[in-house]
Amino acid sequence: MLLSQRIVEMDCRICCNVAELQEEAMKSTGSALSPTSEEINQEGARLEENEERSIINPKHKDDPKLQELIKVLKDWINDVLVEDRIIVKDLEDDLYDGQVLQKLLEALEHRKLNVAEVTQCEITQKQKLHMVLQAVNQTLKPQQWGGGVRWSVELIHSKHVVAILHLLVALAIHFRAPIHLPDHVTVQLVVVQKRGGKVLVQKSQEVITTTMESMAGHFERDAFDTLFDHAPDKLNVVKKSLITFVNKHLSKLNLEVTELETQFADGVYLVLLMGLVEGYFVPLYNFFLTPDGFEQKVHNVSFSFELMQDGGLCRPKARPEDIVNFDLKSTLRVLYNLFTKYKHLE
Repeated sequence: MLLSQRIVEMDCRICCNVAELQEEAMKSTGSALSPTSEEINQEGARLEENEERSIINPKHKDDPKLQELIKVLKDWINDVLVEDRIIVKDLEDDLYDGQVLQKLLEALEHRKLNVAEVTQCEITQKQKLHMVLQAVNQTLKPQQWGGGVRWSVELIHSKHVVAILHLLVALAIHFRAPIHLPDHVTVQLVVVQKRGGKVLVQKSQEVITTTMESMAGHFERDAFDTLFDHAPDKLNVVKKSLITFVNKHLSKLNLEVTELETQFADGVYLVLLMGLVEGYFVPLYNFFLTPDGFEQKVHNVSFSFELMQDGGLCRPKARPEDIVNFDLKSTLRVLYNLFTKYKHLE
């Protein structure tokens, strides 16, 4: 009798433990799945018949490459808008109403957009966002790419992070932002559709970035692309003209350039050239006269770009890193802009 009681008590304890474990497992499973279900239900409630929306699978939001891309883009925006004292902390929350996008485009294009500065209600926010995206699309011409436009007023205003990322990546590449976008960023999406009053769910993959080279191919080619591809003889004429131009000024410091491919890569000649054509002495503490390493060279090239902007030129679309990495096409673009403005100087 005593033995049987012990067995019963043991069975009870085991059952209790199993029940507790099952309850904990249910809580754990529920917490892991509930964000997905909740977001899907929210998206489904917003949908009209035959409409569809997509959200990033919550399980993939912490993907290291995705988080790196978001951080790089936030840092870039904050760097561009530092003089406006704008700090972006969250892409969805800070960009949805068009205010930051307006300031970003104005800073990149060095022009003022004719839009309302402050908008409070949803209607005026969307009106402003429409005008800002209209200006963006006039610059980027996304309708000419394969795949069409991947952002819209509705998507941006609804804080659709994938649409926001597509837009920012396109702006960064078009304006040759001095940043490195991580290659091959792909996110898994949960696509929510409404058909016959029912909400249907499926998964898909969305490519945000491929490689810098292939993404840059979306954008308009310039005269230097044509020269490199189809007219190497004319390219040599351009190079000789630019060498003559820069030596006319650098000779005042007993300096001479013979190779455009390499001699501007550390930024020193670019800084000195700007001082010569603008007629001022550049303090040596502002740049590295004998740069040691990649970062110091990038600093020099970036500083020369600032001097160009101070002189009334638009910020070069080339990235400082491209100049340092001996990208001849980028170097020629920068020097040609200087030649265009200062060619008549003695």
